[in-house]
Order: sequence, then C-alpha cells, then structure tokens
Amino acid sequence: RNYNLSFIHIFAWPNHFITQKKSTKIPNMVVEMEVNNGENTTNNWVPIMKKLHMNVIGEKMKIFPKLTCRTIWRVGKEDPRRVIHSLKVGISLTLVSLLYLMDPLFKGFGSNAIWAVMTVVVVLEFTAGATLCKGLNRGLGTLLAGSLAFLIEYVATKTGHVFRAIFIGAALFFIGATATYMRFIPYIKKNYDYGVVIFLLTFNLITVSSYRVDNVLKIAHERFYTIAIGCGICLLMSLLIFPNWSGEDLHNFTAAKFEGLAKSIEACVNEYFSDDEQQKAKENSSDLEDPIYNGYKTVLDSKSFDETLALYASWEPRHSRHCYRFPWQQYVKLGNVLRHFGYTIVALHGCLQTEIQTPRSVRAMFKDPCIRLSGEVAKALKELGDSIRYRRHCSPEILSDHLHEALQDLNKAIKSQPKLFIGSKNNTNKLTLATVVSKGQSGALNSRRVSLSSVKTDTSALLDWKSKLRGGSSTTHENLKLRPTLSKIAITSLEFSEALPFAAFASLLVEIVARLDLVIEEVEELGRIAHFKEYNDDE
Repeated sequence: RNYNLSFIHIFAWPNHFITQKKSTKIPNMVVEMEVNNGENTTNNWVPIMKKLHMNVIGEKMKIFPKLTCRTIWRVGKEDPRRVIHSLKVGISLTLVSLLYLMDPLFKGFGSNAIWAVMTVVVVLEFTAGATLCKGLNRGLGTLLAGSLAFLIEYVATKTGHVFRAIFIGAALFFIGATATYMRFIPYIKKNYDYGVVIFLLTFNLITVSSYRVDNVLKIAHERFYTIAIGCGICLLMSLLIFPNWSGEDLHNFTAAKFEGLAKSIEACVNEYFSDDEQQKAKENSSDLEDPIYNGYKTVLDSKSFDETLALYASWEPRHSRHCYRFPWQQYVKLGNVLRHFGYTIVALHGCLQTEIQTPRSVRAMFKDPCIRLSGEVAKALKELGDSIRYRRHCSPEILSDHLHEALQDLNKAIKSQPKLFIGSKNNTNKLTLATVVSKGQSGALNSRRVSLSSVKTDTSALLDWKSKLRGGSSTTHENLKLRPTLSKIAITSLEFSEALPFAAFASLLVEIVARLDLVIEEVEELGRIAHFKEYNDDE
C-alpha cells in the first residue's frame, strides 16, 4: 500500500510451540505498537518476543516431569522384562566392582580389574543369545590375540633392538590388514565381526606395549582373567536368572504378525464399506492411530529384526522340552512370505485413499460378499498364528467352504451388474457438467468464454475444449488454475470410471486369497521341520 502502517500485530501461535497432546496452550498475544514514520521499532518488540519464548520454556519445564514419569511407566508396562534386565545389569556391575573395592581382590588383579566392569557394560545384552554371541566373541578374540601376541613377542626377542621394532611393525601391518579384510567375508561379518574387532584391539595393545613395558605377560594374564570373570558373570545372569531367549521372542513375534495382518484386512474392508457418518467420525478423531497401518507396518519393517533374532537364537542352547533344534532360518523365510503378503494389503489400503472413489451406493451392492471374504481370510490368518504360537499343525479345514462360498458370491454379484463395468451412455453428460463447473470456478476468464455446443463423445469434447483454451491468449497463471480441473475431467470422462476403483479393490481382495495358499504352505513346512505336534480337534 502507498500509506504507512499504523500498528504492528504480533501473533503467538499456541499450537506450534508445545507439541504434546495434553500440554497447556498459550493464549494468543496481540501486541500493538505505534510506529512512527521511518523510525526503527526493533528495540520495542524484541523484548516482548523474548518474554514470549521464556513463557514457552516455562510451560515446557512444568510438563517435563509428568511426561518423563509417563514415559518411564509406559516403557516398563509394554514389556516388564525390561525392568528385570535393568536390575540384572545393576547387580552384575555391583559384583564386578568388588574386584576394585575389596582390598584382597584388588591386590590380586590391580588396576586391570576395570576391564571386568567394561566387559559387563559391553557384553550383557537383553537376550541370552545376544549375550552369548558377544561374550564368546569377546573371549575368543582376546584368547587368540593374546596367543598370537606372545608368539610375536617370543620371535621378536631373539633379534636385535632395531630388527625387533621392524618385525613388530611388519607384524602389526600384516595382521591388521588380514583381519580387516576378513571382516568383509559375509559369514565372518555376520557371526564373528565383534570378535575380530576385539582381536585387533587386544593384539595391538599387547604387541605395541611389549616393546616399552617389561613383564607384559603378567599384565596380559591379569587382563584376560578379569575379562573372563566379566563374561562369566554376564553368562550367569543371562542363562540362569530370568533368561530372555531370542528364539522365544522370534517365535512369538512371528505369531503376532498373523494377528496384525488379520486385523488390517478386516479393518480395511469394513472402512471401505462404511457409511458417510462413520467416515466423518473417523476423520475427526485424528488423535487415534490407524489400525490398518499399524497392523501391516510391523510386518513390513521386520526384516532386519527377524534376521538379528534368528542369528542370536542360533547361539542359544537347546532349552525346549524335547531339545529339538529349531529351524530359525525357516522363521526368516516365513517372514519374507508374510512381507509379500503384506504388500497386497498395502495396495488394498491405498484403494481407500485414491482421488476417484466408487459411489457408496455402488459399493453397497458388493458389501456382503466382500466382508464375508475378508472375515474368512482373517480367520485363516488367526488360525495360522495360533498354530505357530502353540507349536501345532494347523487345522485341515483352515480353508473352509465359507471362503469359497464368499468368492463365488462376489463373482456372482459382479456378473449381476454388467453395466457398471461395461459402461453406459448416461455417462456422456459428465464432461458437459464438469465444463460448466470449471467455468464457474475460473472467474478470471470472463473476457473469453468457452462453450461446448454439442458433446458427441467425452473424449472428443475434452480435446475440443483443450484446443480452444490453447488457441486463446491467456496468462500462465490462468492455465495453471485450470489444469486440475482438466485432469479430473479427463479421468471422469471414462465411461466406467465409477466401477474402476472397486474393480481394483475386488481384484486385490482376490489376490490376498490367492497368496494365502503360499503362507499356509510355508507354515506347514515350518511345522514339519520344527516337529510341531499334530492338530487335535478337542484342543
């Protein structure tokens, strides 16, 4: 504007400063300051903004203790084993600290007792398999490094002082390069990467320090004993006191995947056929999490988690009742099959969020067979999950006749409405209606009116209208405003565009049934290898 502003309004946006759900909102602050012509007002409003920021920090400090307590309680409530593991770590650290605190033990080990504390901090993990993997890697790496370092030292002492330094430098180069290259081997990187790192660290410490420090053999012995004590305490706590088995976690996690997929399918189909009131109620409840997404998200993100648990489970001893060695890699294969099954559910979920939707009146014609079909698929998935959880073979009637009946009913319902999928001549007036609406929205084109005298076909009318628009002298901004309308007209001009979204939805639902056979075969293979018990109708 050509005249100077009289007031400056500074607004504080309350919802953007504090992101917690139940935080105290800051009321809107309006500060009006008179501005003289040409004068600098920075010194007037900067203190007020600083005061506003201080109020925000004060509100955050008030809610910080409450949020911290809630987070601590929620983490322990989700998995009570976390509390037990924390207590086990505290007890282990107290035990190894006695090597430093008690005089008789400190005189025996000296300052090397600190290595026992470091070992407990590094080695003790949540599951027994992870602790075994790290503990054995650390012990084996330390033993091999110490033995090789003593061999290098024995050979080096037979030479002169100069040749000894050259020999130690050459040995460090050769051993370091060889061990580092071995870490790139897939099998060693997967199982013994931590052990190779400990080997390199221990070998270099002993070999280099032996050149300047006398009696390095005694120091190495004490260090090895303290590391062995730390590893022993970690193994004792992990294997004998409330052990957490990686194999059991992988087993239960695999069974829970089936329940999540079953809930996703049922929720997705029910939402697709819900009425307008239920849809609006769900959109308003933005604080609630999406059950469809949460159901398949765990399955899609489980690849690395499955492989890690399977690796740690392979280190664990046989602790089951029959002492069978469980095929943990078969669980990884089953996870891959479930991920491909989950991709179809993701595509099914995408049908709920497309720009073009089938009218609810048309969906209602196919509601009953689709809901029955999704219910039978969810029932089969839950049965597969129970068979894995209880280590038994699945029911022979897992694919019941109700599933095939629902498929046949869906097929009959689609065949009974051929006009929806073949198209009708009533759709030829849609382009004319869209053209009138677009004219009403583009008020900037009053000087140049575009009319459609007659519409022979939707496609020809669309091309004719676009050619007239291109022939005129309109600005770039006006063309950009019309592009969304043109794209919608181009899509809705298809004669059977109303039925296409449902056709995609129905085809994905049938694809889920087809992929269910692959999941059943993989579960049966797992039961055969893992020696699951036979299915019993009484159970």
